[in-house]
Amino acid sequence: MNDKNIQFYTDNAHSLIAQYDQVHFESVHKDWLSHIPAQGMALDVGAGSGRDARYLSAKGLSVVAVEPAETLLEAAKANPENHNIHWLCDALPELNQVFALQVKFDLILLSAVWMHIAPSSRERTFRKLSSLLKPNGKMVISLRHGECRDERTMHPVSASELAQYASQFGLTCQLLTQNRQADQLGRSDVSWETVLLTLPDDGTGAFPLIRNIVVNDSKSSTYKLALLRTLLRIADGHPGAVMEQTEQQVCLPLGLVALYWLKLYKPLVDQYDMQQSSSNTKGLGFIKSAGWSQLTSFANNDFYIGAHYPQAAIASAVSQTLKDIARTIKEMPAKYTTLPGTYEPVFHVDTARSIREMPARYTTLPGASSDAVFNVDIAPRQPATDGLILDFDFLKSFGNFYVPKHIWDALTRYSVWIEPALINEWAALMAGYGKNRERQYSKLDYLNALTWDDPERTTTRVRNRVNSLLAQEPVSCCWSGKALRTKDYAIDHAFPFARWPNNDLWNLLPARTIINAQKSDRLPSRIRLSNSKELILHWWQQAWDDHKAEFFTQAAFALPSIQPYHENYEDVFEAMSLQRDRIKDFQQLEDWG
Repeated sequence: MNDKNIQFYTDNAHSLIAQYDQVHFESVHKDWLSHIPAQGMALDVGAGSGRDARYLSAKGLSVVAVEPAETLLEAAKANPENHNIHWLCDALPELNQVFALQVKFDLILLSAVWMHIAPSSRERTFRKLSSLLKPNGKMVISLRHGECRDERTMHPVSASELAQYASQFGLTCQLLTQNRQADQLGRSDVSWETVLLTLPDDGTGAFPLIRNIVVNDSKSSTYKLALLRTLLRIADGHPGAVMEQTEQQVCLPLGLVALYWLKLYKPLVDQYDMQQSSSNTKGLGFIKSAGWSQLTSFANNDFYIGAHYPQAAIASAVSQTLKDIARTIKEMPAKYTTLPGTYEPVFHVDTARSIREMPARYTTLPGASSDAVFNVDIAPRQPATDGLILDFDFLKSFGNFYVPKHIWDALTRYSVWIEPALINEWAALMAGYGKNRERQYSKLDYLNALTWDDPERTTTRVRNRVNSLLAQEPVSCCWSGKALRTKDYAIDHAFPFARWPNNDLWNLLPARTIINAQKSDRLPSRIRLSNSKELILHWWQQAWDDHKAEFFTQAAFALPSIQPYHENYEDVFEAMSLQRDRIKDFQQLEDWG
């Protein structure tokens, strides 16, 4: 939409809201009521007053509503009936805020929007919207026909144009309106059509490529499998790790990829001493005396986002280890994992110049801008006096790792299907290596060594924090608001640890023992989470204002749409609410409350 149109909706926000809300959803959208999904995620682009978003939310969908006119957006957000909707100020064709959410949708609605898109921008707009659909996802576009009699710009539209784009981008197209419908606002010269577009679930896309890498690639090495599993684990647990994305690829901090590689190989190398390549004599390229060999007493769960290593020698060894891993990733699996029948790499790595002379210790630059996240050439960090922290600045200082968008999407949504294939292939490779055969490892040994070691389910730190606060001031249950007593409270994982292992500070909430038992391993409902907003915000501020760097670093990696360096508890709660809907959508957990 152009600035003139947005300005019109801004200037006339309140009169337009009254106009929109005087007609009902069922009247405006009667052509496609039977196509509304029973559950899942919906995107309402050009949401206006929120009328349509409210209806879809009431039907049980998790709704993201996009509105580019800020006055209209704020008025809609102020409506208490819209409180369960995720609102974004964003605009076509870019939809940068929407793409930052790392979400695919079952339903995308463009009601009275398409005529505002200039013909020169429509192909790109359609391509971007179609890329946001899940397999079997539906996109509904209403087409307005007739003259515009105000200062807005509107362009001619047709169902045949959408059919052409659908064919081009692999969607099916169905015109639901056989005869143009009269305008619900009584404008005699305006009529409407509705087009339904669907993304078929035909099994094509990233899966054949991933299968080729896992099964058919002739290079016999665990490196390619480690890289895929590393990316899968990041995609599954850290939607906020994406620094930048285009229609073709996403960009991750290379240091984060190295960190998860370290966590995968630690038990295989130090605990089981299993051979990892076909060579009996050549060692792993990232096992160096100044790095990995200094950390053999550490377990893989000693390495995590936000970890602090105060001792200079350990900080230096961690830094060197991640540097050696980053170099190995660039020179081996990223280089030799290629598209079938070609020498074209699937993944790409930009190693920052500073990796060659990286100081052992870093600290975050004071007042750093979130814009810095998009820089490839990282400026040297200032040496710290208190060791090394695995924060965003440090992890991105290694460089950038680029993943094709369709592969990232598949890893994000289908990790539970892909990971077993990776594990089985990895175990089969190791079983064929000479030294492993000599040691007579069983299949169970290989599977045990490859078991992902989730972080320990621990609440000790948060419990100690509650106890220290209770000695000075009241602490409330984040679900009921009632005051806690020292011997009668629990620390609840807001998102159940059994289904999404996460010990981040934002996910651990004090609660009455009886309520924690009632909740068990269920996911808080949208309404229950929304009703507890002020209690959760108060707890975060009360408990972690003195630990903001750690709190917001963890949130930025684990939750979608949180920018690094951004310290706003309200934004973390909004991202937490969206992540609740993502987990519900991916895992179909039972709601609580």
